Amino acid sequence: MRKLFLIFVFFAVSSLQAQTQIVQRDAEIAKMVSEISAQNLEQYVRDLAGFKTRHTLSKQAENTGILASQKYALNHFKSFENESGGRLSSEIDFFTIPADNRRIPTDSRLGNVIATLKGTDPNDDRIFIIMAHIDSRALSVMDAEIDAPGANDDGSGVAAIIELTRIMSKKAFPATIKFVIVSGEEQGLKGAEYLAKKAKAENWNLVATLNNDMIGNSRSSQTDISDNTRVRIFSEGVPMAETDQMAAIRRYTNGENDSKSRQLARFIKEIGERYMDQLEVKLIYRNDRFLRGGDHTPFAREGFTAIRVCEMNENYYAQHENVRVEDGIQYGDLPEFMDFEYMRKVTGINLASLAYLATAPSEPQMVGIDVRRLSNTSTLRWEAPKTGKAKGYYVLMRETSDSMWQKKFYTEDMTLTIPYSKDNYFFAVQAVGEGGHESMAIFPQPITR
Repeated sequence: MRKLFLIFVFFAVSSLQAQTQIVQRDAEIAKMVSEISAQNLEQYVRDLAGFKTRHTLSKQAENTGILASQKYALNHFKSFENESGGRLSSEIDFFTIPADNRRIPTDSRLGNVIATLKGTDPNDDRIFIIMAHIDSRALSVMDAEIDAPGANDDGSGVAAIIELTRIMSKKAFPATIKFVIVSGEEQGLKGAEYLAKKAKAENWNLVATLNNDMIGNSRSSQTDISDNTRVRIFSEGVPMAETDQMAAIRRYTNGENDSKSRQLARFIKEIGERYMDQLEVKLIYRNDRFLRGGDHTPFAREGFTAIRVCEMNENYYAQHENVRVEDGIQYGDLPEFMDFEYMRKVTGINLASLAYLATAPSEPQMVGIDVRRLSNTSTLRWEAPKTGKAKGYYVLMRETSDSMWQKKFYTEDMTLTIPYSKDNYFFAVQAVGEGGHESMAIFPQPITR
């Protein structure tokens, strides 16, 4: 063992013991985060709300409707291509959705606006998707003509995607990033479903999907809570696409809280809070909210790692409502309900996390924990990442009752034995690149023979 030392990094402050937290930031990533403009985000949101409606089934018109709004987003993407060094390309990927006798009355032509930032490493086929939906709705999901400004749902997510593309397209990353603005979310996640099935059929090495849906409001209806210091990340526990073999291993290891999507959520919390001050990432152990759905779900169904980023407090007077004043209350998803400084911070955790993921080596392979004998020590083994160069590895550890990793052990070997019982702790392994960028953590499989 050439080099082994314990890095004292704790992600939660114990009420019983004061701990020092060291925050180290990559200067280039920190600079990108600082370039996010609340003014730009506000302008994008107001422009999007100005299309009157962005309903998926709205009629084509020059200044109203979904196609006009998609062209608006595409024009922004196109304007960023010149500063990308030829790495950024953008298009509207059109497709036909068959009638479903529910929310798609006839066969309909839909489109996803996609800007692809090509990775610089020819041996790195990884793809990362960050997405939002551009379609909007009012009270009736089938009313394609009524005003549906959709400032927050999901103009906020679309604005974040545009701003992220503006900033990140100027930089080079080894892996490929797709900035995606889907349609058909309110009609049944149609655009995301099409893209997820396409990724599956074409065998994309899609590592992670970050869905941003409603990230611009900081005040709740009814309870009147105002708080722009917290944001939620929803992630599945038991994978939707779990096989019988995966289920058997999960039951054996009690890994219900360690799906790949949950590891992604933990990763975003750690990296996001490292780069964005005054914003706490709250991990919500559900795939999504009651009576609502999100575009990350079709990716989860296809077996991909996917999470949803969403505001902490929701204003239901501004969700799926007709624009009106009733009993002195303003209804409708209007820009005046938005908190653009809050939105800037949420955009920042996305940027930092995405930049880390696309820069770091891929995850270590064949991660396992030796369970062949009784012992009060734990031995983990793994193989090098498939792509990228790992300078070293972190073995992460937490008590079984804790949600976040509590300690990191650094080594430059491919195995590590530590004096903590595998019966009392959960473990995972991350690859660490030359620049200190960590991959997502991999929960170990049991080594039984």
